[in-house]
Amino acid sequence: MNSHVSCNPSGERSQPADPATRRRLIWHAVRRAGVNITVLVLLYYLLPLRGALDPAAILLLVAGLLAFTVLAGWQLRSILRSQYPAIRAIEALALSIPLFLILFASTYFLMSRADAGTFTEPMSRTDALYFTVAVFATVGFGDIAPKSESARIVTMVQMLADLLVLGLLIRAVFSAVEHGKRRRTTPPASPASAETRRR
Repeated sequence: MNSHVSCNPSGERSQPADPATRRRLIWHAVRRAGVNITVLVLLYYLLPLRGALDPAAILLLVAGLLAFTVLAGWQLRSILRSQYPAIRAIEALALSIPLFLILFASTYFLMSRADAGTFTEPMSRTDALYFTVAVFATVGFGDIAPKSESARIVTMVQMLADLLVLGLLIRAVFSAVEHGKRRRTTPPASPASAETRRR
């Protein structure tokens, strides 16, 4: 008898998916993750980013980071409730991290357009995305670097946010996956056993 019994969000027990179903679910999750990343990158390249980096643009970055935080919280909750938390985590990270990177890449691109001397060289959208990923990955090739005080401040904000994303978000996602797996494999307590524990 298979002891790995899953529970849906209502607490009812259900049998785990067979290997073929799991493979299909993983394939769908990877495909959706690929679609999410593709859509975000296309939006980054296609949306008009013609304005200068004024207070409205800074406000947009702050609003984007707040939206990212709300999205991350919602995704953690959905992982905890999911019947397949590991698969849901793949989708969550494939949406959250590219969105986070594109928010900063857009900001750097606008800063470079507003003042070509903000960085060591004027940046295209690809350059801005490359710089953002280099900062996120803590690679630091040194070919592009912030020169102005405002660019250094935004870069420091990204560095600190990177630590939060890498340290807290990814750890929270994996903790949610483990919690979701434990919830799936632990059968719900019967009323009789709960009554026995109270005595």
